[in-house]
Amino acid sequence: MAGLNQLDLDGCRQRQERLRAHLRRMGLDAALLTHPHHVFYFTNYWTRGLFAPGALVQTEGDVVLSAPADPVDPTAADKVVLYEADRYCTLVDDQPAMSLTPLLPMMGSFGRIGCDDPRRPWALQPQIVDLNQVLYTLRRHKDPDEIDMIRRCIVGCEAAYAAAHELLEPGVTELQVFSTMQAAAVQAVGEPIGEMGNDFRSGEPGGGPRQRAAEAGELYILDVGIVVRGYTCDLCRTFAVDGKPTEPQQQAQARIMEAMHHVESTVRPGVGCRQLFDQVHEILDGYQQWKFFHHLGHGIGLFAHEAPRLNPNWDDTFETGDVFTAEPGLYGDNLRAGIRIEHNYLVTEDGLERLSNYPTDL
Repeated sequence: MAGLNQLDLDGCRQRQERLRAHLRRMGLDAALLTHPHHVFYFTNYWTRGLFAPGALVQTEGDVVLSAPADPVDPTAADKVVLYEADRYCTLVDDQPAMSLTPLLPMMGSFGRIGCDDPRRPWALQPQIVDLNQVLYTLRRHKDPDEIDMIRRCIVGCEAAYAAAHELLEPGVTELQVFSTMQAAAVQAVGEPIGEMGNDFRSGEPGGGPRQRAAEAGELYILDVGIVVRGYTCDLCRTFAVDGKPTEPQQQAQARIMEAMHHVESTVRPGVGCRQLFDQVHEILDGYQQWKFFHHLGHGIGLFAHEAPRLNPNWDDTFETGDVFTAEPGLYGDNLRAGIRIEHNYLVTEDGLERLSNYPTDL
């Protein structure tokens, strides 16, 4: 069983074995993982962003974790080696290089190693092979413990929306809304969070929060992604600042919900993402002369944007185990400035499971 905000150790071990299968196929002796998200994905080890843990997954040997201190939570590593992260409480300059130091002696006999940061001059004797495409493939289909992590992110995000809705009225500043949402998310999740998303401006389609007061009649688009130990959700809600949406604003919201219903009734394994985008674009763009000018959504997980991409510039297909966001929107001057509504979904063998539940009314 995984603890709060932790991955399941059996799930980590299963992911290690899937990775080893790829390493054998590619003729690699090991995988050297230096991105904190990948280290967490395979070992359940998480630490502060000041540090740079590493993990060596040997094809026919142990998983060795390089950490700045003994792990607090249980890990799916066979060995833990410590690197010198600070000297007399002053951090050393190059944390990634220091985390590699205790792993180097273990790699002396290796001929080929896969790495998630092959561009860095590791000064290794073995041939370094870019492993990122393999990792993207492995990460796409989410395991149950990963879905639980995304649900934790959604808990934080929906708490943030509840706090914003309670605070919102003409005169409140965007920075007040942002800071209130951040505090609510931290309390709900139970630990510090990472990035919080992109859009926190009233009366505009998006942008970072400002020391600007929200005005009556405006719509407030809040596009928020709460990050917990690398995993992220991505949810958007739109609120009428004064609680009194106009008739055009209500019409736009109803049309967007029609598009969302189309997504929910259409998506299943094998459906094309570009095809779905085109269908929703036809429903939305030009309705009442309003515009739908961005992607329909994207996969989420350890990165904010992953496959599948609901975007005409890609030709992805939905697969079982995908977790993705759908975010239809409409924008126009008389909407002040527009509406975007977003849910997160898990693709199952039979269709979709919606993971998010916060109300979508204005």
